[in-house]
Amino acid sequence: MKETPYKTYLEESELPQVYYNVRADMREAAGGQDHAPMLHPGTLQPVTVADMEPIFCTELAKQELNTEDRYIDIPGELIDFYRMYRPSPLIRAHFLERLLDTPARIYYKYEGNNTSGSHKLNSAIAQGYYAKLQGLKGLTTETGAGQWGTAMSMAAAYFGLDLEVFMVKVSYEQKPYRKTVMQTYGASVVPSPSATTEIGRQMLAENPESSGSLGNAISEAVEKALTKEGYRYVLGSVLNQVLLHQSIIGLEAKAAMEKLGEYPDIVIGCAGGGSNLGGLMAPFMQDRLTGKPAPYFIAVEPASCPTMTRGRFAYDFCDTGRVTPLAKMYTLGNGYIPSANHAGGLRYHGMSPILSQLYHDGFLDEARAVEQTSVFEAAIQFSRTEGTLPAPESAHAIRAAIDEAIKCRETGEEKVILFGCTGNGYFDLSAYEQHINGSMTDYIPTDEDLLRGFASIPSLAGIQ
Repeated sequence: MKETPYKTYLEESELPQVYYNVRADMREAAGGQDHAPMLHPGTLQPVTVADMEPIFCTELAKQELNTEDRYIDIPGELIDFYRMYRPSPLIRAHFLERLLDTPARIYYKYEGNNTSGSHKLNSAIAQGYYAKLQGLKGLTTETGAGQWGTAMSMAAAYFGLDLEVFMVKVSYEQKPYRKTVMQTYGASVVPSPSATTEIGRQMLAENPESSGSLGNAISEAVEKALTKEGYRYVLGSVLNQVLLHQSIIGLEAKAAMEKLGEYPDIVIGCAGGGSNLGGLMAPFMQDRLTGKPAPYFIAVEPASCPTMTRGRFAYDFCDTGRVTPLAKMYTLGNGYIPSANHAGGLRYHGMSPILSQLYHDGFLDEARAVEQTSVFEAAIQFSRTEGTLPAPESAHAIRAAIDEAIKCRETGEEKVILFGCTGNGYFDLSAYEQHINGSMTDYIPTDEDLLRGFASIPSLAGIQ
């Protein structure tokens, strides 16, 4: 077995100076269009920067629609901030390999080494920077498991911006200390659905006991931004701009593997909205899109919210209140309310338009759905061998990495596996406790459950 260090760090001078925009290479590979354009909810015409400016910062709106520039410079102030916790380590999972008795070489890019506990800070600080540059007073956002809300509260505090966070109610109740961290950084945190917005009141009227969803929380955050002077909305996943910022993960991972003389045969990431997987695989996907040898890409999602594995590829609203633009993506329907599982960051009805198009066109090889109890079995196995307690979202990728390593043991293939460990699980101990005491259950939606969600997908005559 090839020996490598346990951790590989890039030098500070090797921190990426640019973000990689995969859309430029998608456009060329597809012969002119990367993914179907987002549509204005009123006109059903492709959105423009001017359409997006009432909701998003102007520079972020430009990044969202940018299909031309392959690389976008990272501003110096952001690079200075990144130096506080980046480059993040690439870690060889030697102990896990030995436990599994596999010839595979397993690596993971660890993004939990900052106060937010996850990769979300990579985009949060960028979005805060552009808001401050525009002279805004504050921002609104949503959060599922709380990682994005925590990261955004850190960014808002750093730039002196107000922040209002709508946190999915089930996670608000499961993870109270996430709320405390956000409040420590000065953010206001509201459980969603709430009585503070028109959309929230409507949702509560329909279902007073609703556990909420990211789609619900997005609607509330957008409504609040549109009604407060000097505020804009920011989102932690799904959007093209977020995948752009998260490309720093993959750029670092590829550079670190090159230092070791390695290249992955398989790249694995959990998939909720798509930000971490999109960021990790970006420079490796560039290889595929430009005709070079490339890894086998696996997206792993919860069986309780099977967006890619059982969803439909269609235009749908990104939120439950139907106030956002429509995106062509894999979706369970904007009205689908996922079960209250512990992977709050993966409880979203849709998927990034970039990842959706790559999967639809066969560039992203496989989507895999896994049950919650199986995910936590992998998380505990990983914790006991590698010494890192992973977030439930990250454990989805760990589950698939372990399964692929076992396949290598059975076939004798010495594959190189790379997965994203996107965050730590120290705010998720109630979930670990449930798994340990045997009270955790699995929920897999029936076809009838999915049909109720699909019924909320709009029928757009003449639009494919």
